[in-house]
Amino acid sequence: FLNADGTTETLSAYTGKVMVIVNTASKCGYTPQYAGLEELYRKFKDKGLVVVAFPSNDYGGQEPGTNKEIAEFCRSKYDVTFPVKGKMPTKGAGKSPLYAALTGEASPFPGEVSWNFEKFVVDRSGKIVARFKSKSAPMSPEVVEAVEKALAP
Repeated sequence: FLNADGTTETLSAYTGKVMVIVNTASKCGYTPQYAGLEELYRKFKDKGLVVVAFPSNDYGGQEPGTNKEIAEFCRSKYDVTFPVKGKMPTKGAGKSPLYAALTGEASPFPGEVSWNFEKFVVDRSGKIVARFKSKSAPMSPEVVEAVEKALAP
């Protein structure tokens, strides 16, 4: 996948980490969740959590910016320090391989992403262990519990 700075990377960079993978947008009613995602990241990063944001313009055209503009918005408006990657299609025929794996029939939580800020919790072995719709805030008890469970030895 593409990083915001134009370089490419694979998820193998996060091998051994628990990931919260989230599709994001800068002009969405859920955009303030960036603050909660950052809070979640800061709370658990030393225990092995990484939040990985994949901006998407698939839902109402709510992410019109360039990758550089998106990264700057996240840093300046929400003090985001977790990785914000390049824009990525999350639904439909052109969806990325990552989202095809997260939402495909082989996923334990199949079905298209329905809006921005859906969250997938992936354990250290790469298994998808939880999925939360947009309305679930990053610091809600159910999300925090899923992260803690995935981080447990």
